[in-house]
Amino acid sequence: MSGDEVALSSDEDVVRARHVTRRLAVEAGLRLVDQTKLVTAVSELARNTVIHGGGGVLTAGLVHDGPRTGVRVTCQDEGPGIADLDRAFQDGYTTGNGLGLGFGGARRLVHDFDVRTAPGQGTTITVVRWG
Repeated sequence: MSGDEVALSSDEDVVRARHVTRRLAVEAGLRLVDQTKLVTAVSELARNTVIHGGGGVLTAGLVHDGPRTGVRVTCQDEGPGIADLDRAFQDGYTTGNGLGLGFGGARRLVHDFDVRTAPGQGTTITVVRWG
């Protein structure tokens, strides 16, 4: 996967991450509804990286699996990690001022969702939306 990289440390970086993701989704041939789902998920994950992870990096690129083309996006930080991953996926759970719909909602908007996290060791989330 060749790809783009966006440093995530501010709201402006989250906007840049959205633009990169949208461009790649168009390039991959994703339908508009699939583009929107992916961009929405990435926006939430990038924002979480900035707010809860203390900043990090987003990498994104096209992936191929036989005849399928998709977009893979990874958000990685070196923050505090997620202490209770199961709880973090529950609708209504929040560690901030939000509604607690973001993490689980992001997972529902993509086809593949992988989380690697440990307390004190940061978090890496990789998502794929296939066309």
